[in-house]
Formats: sequence, structure tokens, C-alpha cells
Amino acid sequence: MQALMVALAVGALLFPVDLLQLVELHRPDGEAIYVNPHEVSSLREPSAQAHFAMGTRCLIYVTSGNFITVRETCMEAVKKLAAPLVPQ
Repeated sequence: MQALMVALAVGALLFPVDLLQLVELHRPDGEAIYVNPHEVSSLREPSAQAHFAMGTRCLIYVTSGNFITVRETCMEAVKKLAAPLVPQ
């Protein structure tokens, strides 16, 4: 089966992204966000809720050094992120 590909434009560069590998999670406000599980370096629960948006239940760190706040628990995020990595 051929993977569905899309190119994301960043400045003048195009980066191919395999849409079948992206995982849908949700920002604290409920907006969908799509995460590439191959770019995730670690996850942790927020230690001080006051520093993050209301509803933040997990911080997902990516290889760029940035992090994404999501409303899913870290356990839910791990399950979703691991699913596309399992061969079908």
C-alpha cells in the first residue's frame, strides 16, 4: 500500500510528511493537533498547573527541544503515539 504523502511548506522549503503516521491529540482548548510519533523524545505530567493552559494534562517533548501541551493524559498519549509504530 502506498503511503499518503503531503508536503508542508516552511519558508521556501518543502518537507514530506507521511499523514498515516501522524497521531491526533488535542490542545488544552480542544483543538486537534497532529503529532509525528517519530519526533517525540519524552512525555511528562505538568508539575505546576499554574504555568500551563487550563486543561493541560501532559507535556510532549519533541526532538526540536520544544514541547506540546495536550489535554490527554500521558498514558492516553503514549497509547495513541505507539499505535502507528506497530506494524500492521
